[in-house]
Amino acid sequence: MSYNLLKGKKGIIFGALDENSIAWKTAERVHQEGGTFVLTNAPVALRMGQINALAEKTGSQVIPADATNQEDLENLVAQATEILGGKLDFVLHSIGMSINVRKGKHYTDENYAFTAKGWDISALSFHRVLQSLYKADAMNEWGSIVALTYMAAQRTFPDYNDMADNKAYLESIARSFGYFFGKEKKVRVNTISQSPTATTAGSGVKGFDGFISYADQMSPLGNATAQDCADYTVSLFSDLTKKVTMQNLFHDGGFSNTGVSQEVIEKFS
Repeated sequence: MSYNLLKGKKGIIFGALDENSIAWKTAERVHQEGGTFVLTNAPVALRMGQINALAEKTGSQVIPADATNQEDLENLVAQATEILGGKLDFVLHSIGMSINVRKGKHYTDENYAFTAKGWDISALSFHRVLQSLYKADAMNEWGSIVALTYMAAQRTFPDYNDMADNKAYLESIARSFGYFFGKEKKVRVNTISQSPTATTAGSGVKGFDGFISYADQMSPLGNATAQDCADYTVSLFSDLTKKVTMQNLFHDGGFSNTGVSQEVIEKFS
């Protein structure tokens, strides 16, 4: 069902890889709600995924950009505003990768070169995106910028590894940059702390299947799906949330406020 919540709004969506990704689902929902956008991802990710099919489905253009490269981001912002015919109303940052996780390096035995690269991709890239938009004055007033995060920024999930540190940094950037973006340009900056979600990136975490089942049984409403997250993101892009900024918004079926569930108690009884 569509409500035309984003009719006439323009933006950039980072990170769509395949139909399982939250960015992909969000792009589809934004399109349904009347929004137009450009899609972007790192060149290597574009080769791995099926983003051209999404672009065709949503009438969008794809602009390759490495989110750790300032020149790429500045070029992306310039091209996006030219293609879309003006300033932007929304941006989704859906980017994250830990080389330590991929290489099987335990948190107590990090390769710091891997750590630095993962931090640059997963966290500092958000500051780069925000800075590029800010300096170019590329956002309309009451625009909305959203990044995806996870509750490992607040609580320990051992196998989430250095991504937990990256997400904590990401959330801090949203608060710190959100102050300046709000004060000076009336732009909102928020993070969505999503349930564990069966995406290509999420599935790389050790023991992911068991954990997603645990989270589902711990959450009164069950896990939020990628489609649910897309719906929530649309609400944050819309004018219905104009005064919501600098927030880390838990979208996890109640997991974050549940100490223990009856289902989990019964497994240990």
